[in-house]
Formats: sequence, structure tokens, C-alpha cells
Amino acid sequence: MNTRFESTDRYIATEDLAVAVNAAVTLERPLLIKGEPGTGKTVLAQEVAASVGLPLLTWNVKSTTKANQGLYEYDAVARLRDSQLGSDKVHDIGNYILKGKLWEAFETEGGAVLLIDEIDKADIEFPNDLLQELDRMEFYVYETQTTVKATKRPIVIITSNNEKELPDAFLRRCFFHYIQFPDGATMASIVKAHFPELHKDLLNEALGMFFGIRDVPGLKKRPSTSELLDWLRLLVIEHVTPEMLAERASKSEVPPFMGSIVKNEQDMDRLAQWLGSRGWGQDSHGRGPSSHGRGQGR
Repeated sequence: MNTRFESTDRYIATEDLAVAVNAAVTLERPLLIKGEPGTGKTVLAQEVAASVGLPLLTWNVKSTTKANQGLYEYDAVARLRDSQLGSDKVHDIGNYILKGKLWEAFETEGGAVLLIDEIDKADIEFPNDLLQELDRMEFYVYETQTTVKATKRPIVIITSNNEKELPDAFLRRCFFHYIQFPDGATMASIVKAHFPELHKDLLNEALGMFFGIRDVPGLKKRPSTSELLDWLRLLVIEHVTPEMLAERASKSEVPPFMGSIVKNEQDMDRLAQWLGSRGWGQDSHGRGPSSHGRGQGR
């Protein structure tokens, strides 16, 4: 089994992202990943699992999610129903213990990668309620009076979209990394990993427009890597040529299929007004893929 994470054919990771993953594994600390939505935080966990040859368990956190759901839940209602029906199952309370993702990760033979996705969606107490379990890799089941311990410490990856601040006590126990938005060169590599046959001229035209749209002032939601890939998929399927995009740019027109890039009417209006007042301009359209700042791969 490979124990180190590197870029793959499907996932372009810059050096500092790979270093962060491997450092978290070495320190046996949860890896806390932050970054703009759509920059590949969730996909990172999938690629880490594939890279090290371990199964991936995903705990999708919602606003109503409680920490104990990741450990286990006791189904008292089912036990009451079975007792009324005279089922022999009621004599073993273990029949009504529902294992959570953390329990599954603890008992997976050979280890696992556990993704706790979008932890910032939950209540502020959610991270604090997991401190001891993630630190000691064990928890107590009161109903059965047993302790569940990890047979092999799982690799824990936690993602956050920065919707709320996480407690300091929780942060102290994590290795932190922020995924910067990819620069032009990294983004070109990401696109090529997904569309290896994409014509270079179409890639350059599309990237120029995409980064130009991200530079429109006052956008409510700046487009992400995943949205760029959706847009490029449409351009390829609909046989849009680089000349067609260049013509739109020369007329300061909105590019085709903007519904995959711009996701609300306010931002669509801002884009149209921005183009009407100044056009694409040389500082957005036509910029080379290497002219943007530092960034991470999707």
C-alpha cells in the first residue's frame, strides 16, 4: 500500500497541498481543509483514499447533524415496537445500536479514510463534541457498556467552507491547509486532466473569459473550478470553437452557456454591465494561463 499522497492523473495537487496531506498522516492528526466551494476539497478525500489504497467513508454534515450520529444512535422506538410484537430481538440491546461513520471507520480492518464533509454547517458545539473521540480514537457506548477503539487509526479529512469559525480547541488538534484558488497554469493542468483532447486555443480563450468573470467586481458568487469544468464540457459537446468565443469577446458579449458559470440574476446583471462599460479588455480576456497567482489543484 502506498502511504504517501501525490498528484494523480485525475487530480492535480500542488506541492504544498501534498505536503499538508502527508504531514497530517504522519502526525496522525485530522486534516482540516478550507477553501472556496468548488476547489476540490471533497474530491481530495476521494483521491487520497485511492492513492493510499484505503476505503473512503463519507459523513455528510448538515445543519441538523449531531456529533453522536457519527458515533452511534440507539433506536429506542424500534425496540419498543419489537417488544410489543413479542420479538426475541429485544433481549439484545445491541440489535438497536446503529453504527455511525466514525464507528465504521474505527472497525474497518486495515484502516480507512474518513471524510467529515462541510463541518461548518453544523452547530458550533459539533466540533467540540468530537474532540475526545478524534483525539483518543475511542468512545464509550453507554447502552452496551462497551468501549469502541480504532483497530487502526483512520486518516481523517475534514472540510469547511468557512461559513462559521471553528473552536480553538478543535483547531489545535488539526493540521490545517487552505486551498488557494488555482492560478492559470494550475487550472490549465486541471482542465487537461479532465479534457486531455481539448484544443489549446479553446482552452486559452475559455480560461481568459473565466478568469475575467472572476474579476468582475461585486460578484455575489465567484465561479469555481467545478463550474469551469461544467462550462468546458458544454462547449465541447456543443462544438463551440475558439473563434466563436473570440467573436463574443470582440463584441463585449456574454459567452454562451453562462448558466453553468454564473448562478444568480444579480451576478448575470453585473457581468452584462461590466462588459457594457469596458468590454473584456486585455487584462482579462487573452491572459495566458501562467499569469495568475498561486493556487492548488482540484
